[in-house]
Amino acid sequence: MKEYQLGEFEEIVLLTVGVLYDEAYGVALKTEIEQRGKRSVSIGALQSTLRRLERKGFLDSKLGEPDIERGGKPKRFFRITAYGKKALLHSKEIRLSLWDSIPKIALDCKIG
Repeated sequence: MKEYQLGEFEEIVLLTVGVLYDEAYGVALKTEIEQRGKRSVSIGALQSTLRRLERKGFLDSKLGEPDIERGGKPKRFFRITAYGKKALLHSKEIRLSLWDSIPKIALDCKIG
């Protein structure tokens, strides 16, 4: 199922689009990822990932209404496609399968 493979950041972006649902646009996505992931995200990396996910068919987008605060420029809103949902479910299944396969003793180690 290579067609459903997602990189880590792609998966995070797709999940965040789902979380924000009707409010999934660039700045809101960046803010949400930074807050939840406690990591810095460049708007350039986010935008190129959004475009790549759109080209792959995992996302679609549409322009909103012109925004006075943005000098009349509309926001571009993103939504997960059915294909994107399949990719996320595939990724989730793989991760859960791996988590379920870790022996309990391997997770009992002390950190730090």
